Amino acid sequence: MYLRIENLRKIFEENRGIEKINFSIEKGELISLLGPSGCGKTTLLNIIGGFLKPDNGKIYLEDRDITDIPPEKRDISTVFQSYALFPHMNVLENIKYGLKYKKLTKKEQNELALEYLKIVGLDGYEKKSIQELSGGQQQRVALARALVLYPKVLLLDEPFSNLDAKLKISMREELKELQKNLKISMIFVTHDQEEALSISDKVVVMNNGKIEQIGTPEEIYYSPINEYVANFIGKSNFILKDGAKKLIRPENIKIEKNQKGSWEVINKEFMGAYTILKIRNGIEELYVNIQGEKGREYKLGDLVEISM
Repeated sequence: MYLRIENLRKIFEENRGIEKINFSIEKGELISLLGPSGCGKTTLLNIIGGFLKPDNGKIYLEDRDITDIPPEKRDISTVFQSYALFPHMNVLENIKYGLKYKKLTKKEQNELALEYLKIVGLDGYEKKSIQELSGGQQQRVALARALVLYPKVLLLDEPFSNLDAKLKISMREELKELQKNLKISMIFVTHDQEEALSISDKVVVMNNGKIEQIGTPEEIYYSPINEYVANFIGKSNFILKDGAKKLIRPENIKIEKNQKGSWEVINKEFMGAYTILKIRNGIEELYVNIQGEKGREYKLGDLVEISM
């Protein structure tokens, strides 16, 4: 395995932290650490980056133990949530900042910085001040500054959380394309399940400092290991069948209006491309997704029948 995490543990006061963390990634993979605030995602990322020392456990990069190696010698770069750009430096100076620690001439530093400026789509912005840039452009500068160091692994801590919804979608598409083109391994921290599912090769779902499940986005969505994972990854329905709970996703339930139906529509959420109905039969409650304009046909109080 390219990067291997073994039995990492870091406990702070009030028993918050992480423990029994084990996972690995292959070269060129993008893995998301997914979970709610306070579940240990950023703590884990900071340990991998070398900014925190674990209480126990090991980190191996290409079979080399890097657990006690300082951040600047790990061949790992980090893009922080705040971007951490230097406001007194222009774009080019920000990007080439880390290169001064490499054995490169100033000309080589400039050429590399300009090359990565093009890669992130900011050709011609080299003399701009950071204050002149939009949030999305600052994000690209932070990415270029990390990538120019040729890291073996790139860590990203909620990098799109400060962007608006439309820009967030375009930036994650750009990041995925960039990652595949450069064949770089990335670990991406997010609390946004849609974000994790859309860009990841694998998803690591975390809860209270531990890993609940690791799998492909499809495995996590369609075969969650427990109710916590199922409920965190989109809306879920659990029905009793043959004495056991069975997961039924809202999009897999068929629904029809029926004046003698045993289910009543008790809530309706219009999501644009689809509509989410919440229905009740007196005891049970279920979510149902309806694609397209057909969702307009249903109103609160309507009686319906369903099939699964």
